[in-house]
Amino acid sequence: MNSAVAHPIGQQSVAMVTPFHADGSLDTDSAVRLAKFLVDTGTDCVLLSGTTGEAPTTYQPEKNDLTDAVVEAVGDRAFILAGAGSNDTAHAVRMAENAEAHGAHGLLVVSPYYNRPSQRGLRAHVDAILDATTLPVVLYDIPGRTGLAFSDETLDYFANNDRVVAVKDATGKPEQAIKRMNRTGISYYSGDDGLNYMLMSSGASGIISVVGHAAGKFFREEIDAINEGDFARARDIQVRVTPLIQAIMGGGQGAVMAKTAMHMMGIIESDRLRLPLVPAEPEEVERLRVALTDLELL
Repeated sequence: MNSAVAHPIGQQSVAMVTPFHADGSLDTDSAVRLAKFLVDTGTDCVLLSGTTGEAPTTYQPEKNDLTDAVVEAVGDRAFILAGAGSNDTAHAVRMAENAEAHGAHGLLVVSPYYNRPSQRGLRAHVDAILDATTLPVVLYDIPGRTGLAFSDETLDYFANNDRVVAVKDATGKPEQAIKRMNRTGISYYSGDDGLNYMLMSSGASGIISVVGHAAGKFFREEIDAINEGDFARARDIQVRVTPLIQAIMGGGQGAVMAKTAMHMMGIIESDRLRLPLVPAEPEEVERLRVALTDLELL
């Protein structure tokens, strides 16, 4: 990476889990502690109320309280990105408006899942959010979950809008991502921790990570090495954290395993989840424990 690459939301983002008390209620004290831990270990962008933050099972007042708490705690040290993801455009607009009203710095907008509109419908969905707010927008391309990829035509359309500042790419197609970032000029962020080195060494602006909950200091070293042109050192770091990436993202569910890791490391009070997410299996927890121990994170 060189100095010409733009970093509109920073370089190291973490899609933060949403901590709950053991009774299932929102735990803003743990959220503040976690946000501070993330920023202290290298994160310069905190994503709230994404899928990893269990946004489908948190309610708008909870999202507002979470945004308020994290903006107050670290908003002067990190870019606060808020999820505005729904397959109901009116609902996504309300989430975006609330995020802006409560101090978020930008929005993450995923394509509408399940009902899977046409590309024209996808463009109208994002445009409605842009029209309702003044915040910069990051498009989230993850067709494995949504069933609806952003087409080249749609990305070219949004490349002409100055408010669309970046794409979080979790398509699993790094060659396509590299071509798109070069063609459109939109800043690209790796949304797949296993591809962080590949995309960043090819010109991506940064990462939006799940594994960065625990591996933040390692990813910061990797990003710094790429910025300095030391690709061998960056590659070595990526290799070193691969067992942890596999432990968090490989077998279990990333949101579950990241929350388990943060509880295991003593950062959050409880690893409580909301259904339909359920706790990790004992063998998954043990694999995570070994990976964290090997990196001297426990």
